[in-house]
Amino acid sequence: MSTATGSNAPLSPSNDAPAELSTRLVRFKHIILALLLSVVFFLIFCFIALHAYIAWVLSNPTVAPLYSNPKLAKDMDYESVTFHSIDGKRNINGWYIPAENSSKTIVLSHGYGANREETWIPMYDIAHYAHNMNFNVLMFDYGFASQTSKEVATGGKEEKRQLLGAIQHVKQRGAKQIVVWGFSMGAGTALQAGLETKDVDAMILDSAFLLEPDTLYHNIHNQIDLPRHPSLEILELLFPVLNGTSLDQIPYNEVKSEDYPFPTLFIHGTKDDKAPYPIAERIASNQTHPDSDSWIVENAHHELIFREHPREYLRRVSAFLDKLETPD
Repeated sequence: MSTATGSNAPLSPSNDAPAELSTRLVRFKHIILALLLSVVFFLIFCFIALHAYIAWVLSNPTVAPLYSNPKLAKDMDYESVTFHSIDGKRNINGWYIPAENSSKTIVLSHGYGANREETWIPMYDIAHYAHNMNFNVLMFDYGFASQTSKEVATGGKEEKRQLLGAIQHVKQRGAKQIVVWGFSMGAGTALQAGLETKDVDAMILDSAFLLEPDTLYHNIHNQIDLPRHPSLEILELLFPVLNGTSLDQIPYNEVKSEDYPFPTLFIHGTKDDKAPYPIAERIASNQTHPDSDSWIVENAHHELIFREHPREYLRRVSAFLDKLETPD
């Protein structure tokens, strides 16, 4: 009997097929995992990049150039001045408007994103009012508003030193009574400067903005719906890189608990969408000076209180200034 051989023999299944299929599945899983990780890392990168952009924009506000001067705007004689920040690291430019035979001076401290003119207040009207009250007036630009050597905005860390330089400048010019009149971040900067000087006799603080985690997130959330965490933590890491300032360098807790030795008038609106008014109320409630006062204006907006209530605004400011002792 013959035996079947060659092509007539049955085919046995290959042992390599399951191994090859398993290898392909592993490779496919690795590719899917790599794609998913790539998407995750890309989204994380975009999230961090968005925060870096926000931090950069906040540190580099767009500021319009000067368009006028006290003489053109209100027929007030003035002189251009340059002085140093208190640490001598920066030259500050401004205008000094002298009042006849007066040793009283008001230093105007403008807000974020503006220069010494701050047109929406409007600052020239404030300067004219102060001049008519027989105050010398100093208007100046913070570093982030400089026309010649612009710097980043630091939420008051560097601006405080510049304001202290302005106070020193008017003192050297013979001022015996110095009032700082601040707006928004310029008011918050004044509060920071007030912790370090004995040369201020009074402050008027309109829509005071104090950079702290709550107000930072409040302003970001008004523009874009980002989660509070980890957004604040990411921004706190980015600010020192982009503008050299961390939030813990802003003495916001000290400001919110300080009882200042000079009289302070707080002016704030309940519709303020940049600096929530309860913060101003809290700081005002700490003041024990008998001439300190606050005016919380229903339905008034950030830095627009003078425009919205000009007569009452000037009446309250006049009453506040009239309480100050006449300098010798």
